[in-house]
Amino acid sequence: MGTITPRKRKDGSTGYLARVRLKQAGAVIHAETQTFDRQQAAKAWIQKRETELAVPGALDRLKADDPSVAHLIGQYIAESQRDIGRTKTQVLQTIQNSDFAQHQCSQVDSAAVVQWLQTLNCQPATRQNYLSHLSAVVALAQPVWRYPISSSVMQEARVAAERLGLIGKSRQRERRPTLDELDRLLTYFTDYEYRRARSPGKRPLPMVDLVVFALFSSRRQEEIASLTWEDFNDKLGQIIVRDMKHPGEKIGNDARVVLPDHALALVRRRFQPGAQGRIFPVNPRSVSASFTRACDLLGIDDLHFHDLRHEAISRLFELGWTIPQAASVSGHRTWTSLKRYSHLHQDGDKYAGWPWLARLGLVQPA
Repeated sequence: MGTITPRKRKDGSTGYLARVRLKQAGAVIHAETQTFDRQQAAKAWIQKRETELAVPGALDRLKADDPSVAHLIGQYIAESQRDIGRTKTQVLQTIQNSDFAQHQCSQVDSAAVVQWLQTLNCQPATRQNYLSHLSAVVALAQPVWRYPISSSVMQEARVAAERLGLIGKSRQRERRPTLDELDRLLTYFTDYEYRRARSPGKRPLPMVDLVVFALFSSRRQEEIASLTWEDFNDKLGQIIVRDMKHPGEKIGNDARVVLPDHALALVRRRFQPGAQGRIFPVNPRSVSASFTRACDLLGIDDLHFHDLRHEAISRLFELGWTIPQAASVSGHRTWTSLKRYSHLHQDGDKYAGWPWLARLGLVQPA
């Protein structure tokens, strides 16, 4: 009997966890799960899997010691006690539905993995991401489930894929917004918020505050959406960022960071007596979509919301901050990532006298 469990995601959307279980004598002998964005899709998957599992011999094939890569991925998702995360789950499900995943574990060698990577029509960094997520699954296949596939297969495939140029790290973006671009964006969002506020039942995204906060705090859009008043320390000018992005640890990777000047002033301005919950109760995907749409309308080329983080960190170095001081704001555990900013000179504050600071009440008018 299949079940569907709605689950609230961190971005505010709802996912539907579909689960199929088979029992014998009251004991579960097989279980599978998949997560879907729509309840209708979850129902369709349950019906499909129940029909497939009802075929004579289907269960025996699942019990075999040499399952398909698709089954291996499904077992990994079903048995993992850690929150895998939305992005990783989507990547694994995409692999699970591919022709490559129909191979039995014993049929997968480094050549098969490389050939699969060659079929992916995407950038090398995206292929590397797919390979990393699949490698995490294969790493458990032999030591945990005794399936005939070794993690050495993935290591050999990685070496070959790198030499063929199939995978590689994404290039670091150096795009920074100009003051003119920021003026145009904030003017647009001010008008947008005014018009939306006048429409019955419409609550506009506070894009002006979101852009300015990101510009001076260096926080990512997902982090901004999760910040709470309970984690804000006004006296120290600090805030705790929950589940900060990290290559190895996301869940539980909480970090206390410093809020620089204007970011701190903006949070204080938003404070209301008795305030609780999120400081910016927004959907991060809506923030990104609104920012991208505004850039398109204004003819601002190749500027992403995430570029505001790069701008914020660059400003700190231009103010003369050291790497340890900048890390206290950005939240970097190691300083290696911040070495890319070492070429910046102490040129002063790019935003000194910027009219928007006074207009938003973040500095005293001159």
